Amino acid sequence: MDKAISMLGLAERAGKLASGSFSCEKAVRDGKAFLVILSGDAKKNTVSSFTNMCAYRGIPMIRLGTTESLGHAIGKGDRSAIAVTDRGFADSIRKAAQRAASCAEQIKDAEGGDDVQNKDQ
Repeated sequence: MDKAISMLGLAERAGKLASGSFSCEKAVRDGKAFLVILSGDAKKNTVSSFTNMCAYRGIPMIRLGTTESLGHAIGKGDRSAIAVTDRGFADSIRKAAQRAASCAEQIKDAEGGDDVQNKDQ
């Protein structure tokens, strides 16, 4: 997750992000967004709205970090929604986030592996 969040800073400096709910929504509606990132603590209405918008337009959406960490990564205040407007950055960020999630799941499985087996007995 750290790599994905740090890549947001690079994308911001390159001018390839739209941040904040309004700007992000505009990027999605204008067909400029290749990836939408919502913070893990985004409000329920924000999540619902972007989930529907992205699903309708076929834009991938991921949950990443907190509003504070997303804002900090791009050098701004708290942000719950970010749209990546460059395909290369979008692919790289999505892959980094997936790798981090996969590693976290493997760690979780390794730590709780015995518990899963014991429940079946």
